[in-house]
Amino acid sequence: MNKNKKMFYLLPVRCILFVLIFIVGTIITRQKLYNISNWWSIVASIVNIITILLMYFITKKNKSNYWELINYQKKKTKVKQIIGISVLILLIGISGLYIAGYICYDVIPYVSPMLIAPIPLWLSIINIIVLPLSTAFAEDGLYLGCGVNQIKNKYMAIIVPALFFALQHCFIPTLFDTKYIIYRFLSFLPLTIILCWYYYKKRNPLPIMVGHTIIDLATVIQIFLTSLIPGLYEMMCAM
Repeated sequence: MNKNKKMFYLLPVRCILFVLIFIVGTIITRQKLYNISNWWSIVASIVNIITILLMYFITKKNKSNYWELINYQKKKTKVKQIIGISVLILLIGISGLYIAGYICYDVIPYVSPMLIAPIPLWLSIINIIVLPLSTAFAEDGLYLGCGVNQIKNKYMAIIVPALFFALQHCFIPTLFDTKYIIYRFLSFLPLTIILCWYYYKKRNPLPIMVGHTIIDLATVIQIFLTSLIPGLYEMMCAM
């Protein structure tokens, strides 16, 4: 029996953390938000670790654990499920970005250049491992485990976590620009609704976590390349 009750109050926590960290970042660096936006992947890893620790301590207090929170069961997942969901996440994720880009910026394909901006090379190397893995455990644990698993109403159990799941991306990185915020929200909403719906039906987090890791891995590899090769970022922005 799952002992983790009433943890859905944690759903907004990532949105709050991202905004706070970026605002504090502008104060410390004396830079504008846009000028520190390239650090989003490092900030995301930090927020992921904080999220995982929160879930760890709260589930421990509930005399439970993370695996029970997300309803993980050994030997339940087949390879074809992982492949199928991973492909679905890639297709819907990319389609969402393109469609939202067309709606908001009238461009296909539109890719926000700041999301692949270079950072110090050694950090980009570390983040190839840290970001994809920590994101899967943090985001899927939070929105599926604390959200879908703990909201009783069938429709609210899908809609509410999906909304917060998409909303957090509006602040990664944080820019107080209406069009940008709408673009980020629309980019991820189709995918988060489908993921929450799939999890509600199957209660199996593993295929989602693997697919989530793969799509984030593609992003951090691009950041690594722009950090490694001088001029690549400028060339990609000019395309």
